[in-house]
Formats: sequence, C-alpha cells, structure tokens
Amino acid sequence: MPTRDRASPRRRWGICVPVMFIVTACSLGPSYRRPDVPLPAAWITSPADPQAAAPESDWWRGFGSVALNDYIAQAQSANDDIGAAIARVQEADAQARIAGAALLPSLTADATGARERALPATGGPLQTFNAFNAGLSASYQLDFWGRNRELHQAALATAKASRFDRETVALTVVTSVAMSYFEVLEFHDRLQVAQQNLDNAQMILKDLEFEATVGTATALDVAQQATTAATVNASIPPLQEQLRQSSDALAILTGQTPEQVDPGDGSLDALTLPVVGAGLPSQLLARRPDVAQAEAQLIAANANIAAARAAFFPSFNLTASGGYESTALGALLSPTTRVFALSAAVSQTIFDNGALSGQYQYSRARYAELLSDYHKTVLTALGNVEDALIAVQQTAEQELRQQDAADKARRAFEFAQLQFQAGTTNVLTMLNTETALFTAQDALVQGKFAHTQALLNLYQALGGGWRQEQTR
Repeated sequence: MPTRDRASPRRRWGICVPVMFIVTACSLGPSYRRPDVPLPAAWITSPADPQAAAPESDWWRGFGSVALNDYIAQAQSANDDIGAAIARVQEADAQARIAGAALLPSLTADATGARERALPATGGPLQTFNAFNAGLSASYQLDFWGRNRELHQAALATAKASRFDRETVALTVVTSVAMSYFEVLEFHDRLQVAQQNLDNAQMILKDLEFEATVGTATALDVAQQATTAATVNASIPPLQEQLRQSSDALAILTGQTPEQVDPGDGSLDALTLPVVGAGLPSQLLARRPDVAQAEAQLIAANANIAAARAAFFPSFNLTASGGYESTALGALLSPTTRVFALSAAVSQTIFDNGALSGQYQYSRARYAELLSDYHKTVLTALGNVEDALIAVQQTAEQELRQQDAADKARRAFEFAQLQFQAGTTNVLTMLNTETALFTAQDALVQGKFAHTQALLNLYQALGGGWRQEQTR
C-alpha cells in the first residue's frame, strides 16, 4: 500500500519551494515496493517427476503431433484475439509517447502575411499597409513537482502491462488450440469405438436372426440384440455433432473458416504425453504473464498517486519567441526587423470545487483496488498449479484403471461369445458383457482425453514457458 502522508500536499509546498531551483524535481510520491505475498515452500501435490525441466516456450511440441504444431503456428499468425492484443500494445506505446512529450519543450514555427488598414498612432486618415512576420516560439513547463515525469512513468508501466496481457492472450490461445485439437481426436476415437461396437452388434444380430429361423434362438433374443445395436447406433450422431463443433472451434482459433480445417483421422493414442516439471512456488511469479501484468498496473497506479499529489502545487511555464516582422516582404529578414520575447508564468489553483482532491483520492482508491487484484492473481496462480498437479496425477491413475477395466470387459465379452455359441450361457449374459465392453472402451477414450486436458492445464498454470525477461 502507498505510505500515508505525514503532511498534507499543500504544507509540503513550503518545504519544496526553497530548493526548487536546485533540484530538477521535488518527489511527492511514495516509492513503489512489491507487495509481500507469502508463498509456500513446496507444492501440496508432488509432480510426477520433481527433476523434470520446466516448460519451454514451445512446450506443445512435446506431444509429438505435427498437425498440432501446424495449427498453433497458424493461430499465432492469424488469431484475432492475438491481433487485438498486439493492437492494444501499439495503443499503449502511443499513449506513452504522448505522456512523455511534456518532459521536453515544444517548438513551433510560423510565418504569416497580411494586408491591414489602421489609424496611425499620431492621428490622420486610415493607412493601408502590409505586415509580414516569421519566427519560432518555444514553451516549456518546468516539472518541479515531478507530475509530468510520474505521468510518463505511469504510461510506460501501462504499456508494459499491455505486453504482459499480449503474452497472456497468446498463452490462452495456444492452450485453446491444443484443447480443441485434442477434443477432435477424442470424438474421432469415440466414433471409432462406437462404429466398431455397432458392426459387432449387427454381426451378432444377423447370427441370432439366422438361429431364430432354425429354432436355436428365440424372438426375444433377437429383439434384445436389436435393441443393443440400435442403442449403439443412436450414440453416433451426437458424437459426430461434437466432432464438427470442435473442428469449427479449431478453425476460429486459427483464424480460418470451418471448411478450411480438416483435422483428418488422428488419434489420442498417437500422442506422446510429456512429463512436466513444476519447479518451486517461489519461481511461479516470474513465469506467469498475468501476475506480471497485475504488478505493472500496480506500478502505474502508484505513479498516478504521485502525479495527483503534484497537481496541488503551482505550475511554472516558460515561453520564448523570436523572429522577424516587417511591412515589406523584401526587408523581412534584415537585422533591423528582428523581434523576440521571453515570459514566465506561475499558476496556482485556488478553488476547483474539490476536483484535485477528488482525483487524488481516486488515485489512492485505484491503487488499493489493484493491490487486491494483484493479491488475488497470485493466489489464483498458486491454486491453478495445485489443481493441475492433482488433476495430472489422478487422471493418469484413472487412465490406467480404465485401461484395465476395458481389457477385462473385452475378455468377458469374448468368453460370453464362446459360451453362448457352445450353448452353456444365455443371450442375456452375452448382451450384458457386450454393453459393458462398449461402455468401458468409451470411458477409456474419455479418460485419455482427461489426462491430456490436465497436462494442458498444467502447462497453462505454469505460464507456458514464459519468462518475464523475454517480454520487450
């Protein structure tokens, strides 16, 4: 929090006046100090490999998918959210240049020509004459109280925050592209599972229909198997719809129209699942662009407090002009027509109905708001990593158990088929094992996707390989 004044801004005027011609500026603002947010010494959930390296800036290559690499490259160059973030950086840079202009004098050149009629100073009839002048004028506001300097520092900090925002947007876009692509692979795999089970169910149905004609199977057996086949068949349209929606989302993220994107026939099984190193909690603040953005906004707000304080004190303005003035254009640049002027002005607001004090209180309240935002951002970052670590751990275990369940379901179905053909079990048992196999295989695909999703969330929570020194 900014330090509390021991003296009011107007009383400090009496302190700064005697030395204002000795120093360039009298600092009226509190020095910025990074807020102290206690960080844990270690994560609650241990990473899969504590010695694994932290994410690199091209972390998505660890999944070993050429298609994913191409989609991300396309998004980095054509995504509209990234384009808008880049434009915001340019806007902030322009605002910083505008704020910095007041630190140097302004210089203006002008030249005019006019024909005038006026009464002579000594009386007499109106006289008509020409008037020409050319000159330069300069003006400068002495920044004794540091107001212009603080406004410039605030603009620079805001420009830096916009760069961190761009990095946050880029990380979100890259993660979203990977998530959408993995969803496409998930629904493609689930469709394959459903189609394989439908083919198998229809094959069994044909066998039962034949057996019913020779009297070894009943109409009820045929109806039950027909129901199973119809149920599997009904699960396919929703999966095709979700596949198309995920593909369309991938197109939007990569800046393309839906018909331009064809994810092909990839599979989650073809992915390599990398091991992610989480590092220490104390390292997280330098890895998250959103934390860096929150602090840059805090720095800007701190500078705005100093600028609002400085507005209570007088402003000092210097102006100088010089040039030539003549009634004849040919004689305009002669030594006898030279003119010049120097002036200095001091202005002090006496009554503004509380505008200056309101701006000062607003600046302090804005700092307090951003301080809370910074604290929340840090806590959220820590929570994101903890959530992602436990998700990676548990989804990996879930995938292993689901694989075991699918293997056992397949063996049970194969045994049931053999026993049904041998006449040692009834059709209901076979139907139950058939349904259990489809359910287990579909759940296995979803478990694989959940694991890849958890890895993506961990990469994003760790900042995606971003380092603060990389942002310029």
